[in-house]
Amino acid sequence: MAKSLGIFVTNDKVMNHVMGVTNAAKAKGSKVKVFFTWTSTKLAKDPLFPEICKIADDVSICVDSYINMGYKADDVPEGITADKMATQTQHGIIIEDYDCYLSL
Repeated sequence: MAKSLGIFVTNDKVMNHVMGVTNAAKAKGSKVKVFFTWTSTKLAKDPLFPEICKIADDVSICVDSYINMGYKADDVPEGITADKMATQTQHGIIIEDYDCYLSL
C-alpha cells in the first residue's frame, strides 16, 4: 500500500492547515482520509470544505458532533454524501489502517 495519512480534525480554526497538509500529502502520492469531529464539524460550512472533499481520498464527519454544533443530520454538506455522515468508527479506521496520523 502507498503511504497514507489520516487527519483527525477537532478544531474549527484549522481549515488552512487541513488544506495545506492534504495538498502536500497528495503531491507526494499519499492516500489521505480526513475525519471532522467536535467543533471542527463547523468547517463543513466553510467555503473550502467542498474543495477538501475533492482533494482528499475520503472525507467524513462525526454526525453526533455535527448535531451537537446545531446542525441537522440530514443537512449533508456539499462535497460529501449522506453515508459520510458517520460515527467515530471513522477515527478508528484512521488509527488502524493508515500509516501516519495527524490530529489538528
